[in-house]
This record gives sequence, C-alpha cells and structure tokens, in this order.
Amino acid sequence: MLKPLPDYPWDQMLPFAATARGHADGIVDLSIGSPVDATPPVVQAALAHATDAHAYPQTVGTPALQRAIIDWYARRRGVTGLTEKNVLPTIGSKELVALLPFMIGVGEGDTIVHPRAAYPTYAIGAAMAGAESFPSDDPSEWPETTRLIWLNSPGNPDGRVLTVDALRAAVQRARELGAVIVNDECYAELGWDAPWNTEPIPSILDPRVTDGDQRNIVAIYSLSKQSNMAGYRGAFAAGCDAVLGRLLTVRKHAGLMLPAPLQAAMVAALGDDGHVDVQRERYRARRAVLLPALQAAGFRIDRSEAGLYLWATAGVDAWQSIQSLAELGILAGPGPFYGDHYPEHVRFSLTAADERIHAAAARLSAATA
Repeated sequence: MLKPLPDYPWDQMLPFAATARGHADGIVDLSIGSPVDATPPVVQAALAHATDAHAYPQTVGTPALQRAIIDWYARRRGVTGLTEKNVLPTIGSKELVALLPFMIGVGEGDTIVHPRAAYPTYAIGAAMAGAESFPSDDPSEWPETTRLIWLNSPGNPDGRVLTVDALRAAVQRARELGAVIVNDECYAELGWDAPWNTEPIPSILDPRVTDGDQRNIVAIYSLSKQSNMAGYRGAFAAGCDAVLGRLLTVRKHAGLMLPAPLQAAMVAALGDDGHVDVQRERYRARRAVLLPALQAAGFRIDRSEAGLYLWATAGVDAWQSIQSLAELGILAGPGPFYGDHYPEHVRFSLTAADERIHAAAARLSAATA
C-alpha cells in the first residue's frame, strides 16, 4: 500500500510571506533557492539556434550532449573513463530524485536512507514508492533492508561537504548492503570555506572513492545552480551503466525525454567554464555580506561551507525566528522543512539580487543596534 503524501510544506509560509511583503521597503525573499541572475548569453544563443526541433528528441541524449557530460566530468570533477553508457540527461534533477526509487524497483519492505538534514524530495520519493525512509548520516546505522542510499554533498540545506574518506565509507557500507548509492552533487561548483575554496569538491565517482568500480554508484547534477538554468530543467546522471540502463529503459517507455533545444543549451553550458566562475563570484560576494550580518544579529552559522545556503540558528524555535525575520521583511526557510532533527534552524538562500542582500543585512543591523 502506498503511503499518503504530506501537504506541500511551503504553503505554510504564506502568512509569513504576507507579513514580509508589508515591509515599507518590500520583501527580501531568501527562502527558496531559485536563481535571480540571467541565464548566460552563450546558453540563450544555443537554445535559440536549436528551436527547429521537428523530430522526437533522444531519451539517451544527443551524441554532442553525451560527449559534453563526459568531458565536463573529466575537466571539472576529476572523473575519467566514462562512456556514453555511463551518462543520462534528465528533466531537471527533482523528478529523478522523486522517481528513481520506483524506476529501480524499490518498494514496500525496503528502506531508503537519506541525510538527517535533507531536501524533502528524498523522503517523498520513498513514500511514493511505498518504501520506508531512514534519515541518518552514519553508515553504521543503515539497516539491512536498505536498497537505496541518498547522499547530498554539498548539502541542502546545511552546505555540508563529504570528504573522500566519508564518501568511501558510505560506498563501502552500500556494497555490504547490496544497495544503490546516489550522491546529489548539484552545488559542487560552489565551495566557500577551506579547503573547498581552493580544491574541487569530491564526486562520489572520484576514483579515490570508487577504486575504479562504479557498480551501483551514481552521481546526479543540475545546471540550475551553476548556470542559472532552473527554468530549463537541465540535469543528468552519471555512473553505473547497469543502473542507468534501467533508468533509460523506464524513461523510454514513459516518454521522459529532454526537449532537443534544451539538450543543445546544456551542451553550451557544459562547455563554457567562464560563466560558472562569474556566477560563483556573485554568490561569494552575497555570502560575504549576509553571513556577518546574521552573526551580528545573534545567529550561529552551522556548516555552510559550500552551496547556496546559510544554515543558521538563533537558539530559539525556528518558527519564532521565521516570524521575527518576517517582521523585518525577510523571508527564510524553516529548518523543520528539512527533517525533524533541526527544530531551531532556518535556511537563508543567497539567490537574491545584490540590492536585496544588502537590504537584508541593513535591516538585521538596524534591528540589533
């Protein structure tokens, strides 16, 4: 029997959003990580050039897109040896997170592990498949019924980065369990604190993690964050050819194929590192303004060494913080949306225009003066 799904959590934010919009200088919405900066011209041009898309697109991806993904992994993630069978484009990453349990046959009586502080769709995907979800960051706790393990590094909401050693330990436990392990790596280009400000954030496909054996190991990545392409729904999976082969078969039967113009746009985005560097510096500058302002206002910033968010607590109930912030015209995300273990945390997104980030900092400063 399938489990009932919870109500969409963000509907609870409507009254707080109304309060924030009532501020004399308008709302500063730091709640949802939706990009506000323009999609790079190189991507827009590629999309425009590919609009004559009269034939059905290829579910497996065009040869150009397959090669772009393979080359990107080698150049940006230190992952070599991938072939066309090891990569698969998807219609954004959220649908893959939600549907992957079903696609690989996870169901009733099975367990899906996900981080304690977690993007809610990991648990929703378990519920949709009729499986149990199990929040845990400790591989020694993962039960024998585990069929699928979700990692998220860098993490949403907490910005936590898993080291090569931590990834190796997780992969080892997955092999003991015979489980598929998937790392959601969509923030991997956005490292802030040492050492991730000077060296690449490791992928679960890194040879130091896999020892050259990618069986039952998958990474997923989205271009929404690095390339401001959230509206394009461009993402991909890479890794174990057997798992991806299963996903490809299901997606062919279901007609889940990325539109051809978007595939062309992805090729352009994956081939141009310059716009990623520009966007990273935008977020770095916004973080440099918002983080000290939150600290001065009494918030402790936990983890947050990478990604698009600041994971913070003022030592009070999260909803109390949400209300106080809304009265300043600032909308944040409640920690309880990301699991039951963080009742006092709130999440602040860096996806706001520079002027709005400065406005938030000024309001926080004025409130504590």
